[in-house]
Amino acid sequence: MRMKSLYSKFAFITIMIMIVSGIISFLLSNAYYQVKLKEQNDSKITNFAFEIADFAGRHPVIRLDDYFDHIGAIGYQIMVVHEDGQRQFFGSSFRVRNLSAAISKKVMHGDIYHGIREFPHKTFVTGFFANELKNSVGVPFEYRGEKYALFIRPDIKLMFNEMHVLFGWLLMISIILSIVFVLISTKYLVEPISKLNRATKEISEGNYSIRLDIDRKDELGHLAANFTAMSEKLARVDSLRRELISNITHDIQSPLTNINGYLNMLREPDKSMIEKEQFISVIDSEVDRLSEMTKQLLLLSSIESKRDLMEVQQVNIASQIRTVIHQYQWSMMEKGIMLSFELPDTSIITGDSNLLYSVWENLLTNAIKYNRDNGSIDVELTESDCKFTVLIKDTGIGLDTDEKERIFDRFYRADASRTRTVKGTGLGLSIVKSIIDLHHGQIEIESEAGKGTMVKVIIPK
Repeated sequence: MRMKSLYSKFAFITIMIMIVSGIISFLLSNAYYQVKLKEQNDSKITNFAFEIADFAGRHPVIRLDDYFDHIGAIGYQIMVVHEDGQRQFFGSSFRVRNLSAAISKKVMHGDIYHGIREFPHKTFVTGFFANELKNSVGVPFEYRGEKYALFIRPDIKLMFNEMHVLFGWLLMISIILSIVFVLISTKYLVEPISKLNRATKEISEGNYSIRLDIDRKDELGHLAANFTAMSEKLARVDSLRRELISNITHDIQSPLTNINGYLNMLREPDKSMIEKEQFISVIDSEVDRLSEMTKQLLLLSSIESKRDLMEVQQVNIASQIRTVIHQYQWSMMEKGIMLSFELPDTSIITGDSNLLYSVWENLLTNAIKYNRDNGSIDVELTESDCKFTVLIKDTGIGLDTDEKERIFDRFYRADASRTRTVKGTGLGLSIVKSIIDLHHGQIEIESEAGKGTMVKVIIPK
């Protein structure tokens, strides 16, 4: 119903614009006639009247009636007034014979009557079309020693006898066709908007599989293409949201179930102190797991909500990575992992020190966590004119193609059958990606299942 209203409004406004512009055009053309053309028309007809009068005065042998009948037949309306006041009319008759005798006498005595120039201004009928005796030009002339006054104007009806009918039909047909074309073009313009409106309602009801059959190259076509892209992104976001909720629920429920189970076992009176200590140790581990998950969720939320509040300062990347290596050296020793690194001391960039530290910590702990026993880790930092590149290679379980595409999704973890001995929240790489984006950098992952992983971080200077 709303789109029909838009169609009606668009058509109505367009038709009104046509009507108003037509009226304005008519008023402007009428004003132009009154200001400029009327003077020119009066002057032209005055000159023609003098030529007629001069010819009649210089040829006394001709009959005035025949002469003025001929002039009237070629498209003029004429009134000739004799000095005794007698009037004669030639050509088409005047609709209004509203000229006083005093004016005729003045013309006979040598005055020129500029009736066309002095004709009153009228809004909807210009002087050019007013078939009135007052709207004429008057000049004096003498014929066989007698004085006459000649009043003349163009016979508009005769001049446009058939053309004005043609113009009338052309005007009517053009108006009708314009309205029809306006209605058709309006429907053509509004129909894509109607489709977009219906698609919007579908999306609001949760249906993101919308495909718009709008194939146009104009702004509406671009809008439809962007709308389709938006619906696809919303579909992916909705899918990720569902999976995120499922993962959060599972990851929180699992340790809570374990904690509840071990608490119930602690209440059993027949358990020994050794068993109870083991149960408490498991409970502590699950609590730590929940705490770590909460911290990472808060960190991720903080990163996304405070993009403009980074504590920017000079950061030595090499120094940060060395600190992380020393912090987790014991973890590498437990798994027998060999570490090699190349970290030049001149690696200074501008960024948020705490956030960048989280990047190196997450990447290194992943390299340790998903590495095999007695494996290796290589860390390399290189510098160019405009960027720093950090490479972290490990000999761990690696990733297959599908896992690489989703590795930055929240709560996503690699195949559980290959990582069943590894516990994690699935938030680490999502946090890393958000931090690198904040620093206008890039992160790339090259990996093959069973053959290890290489993470490349590029940060502009």
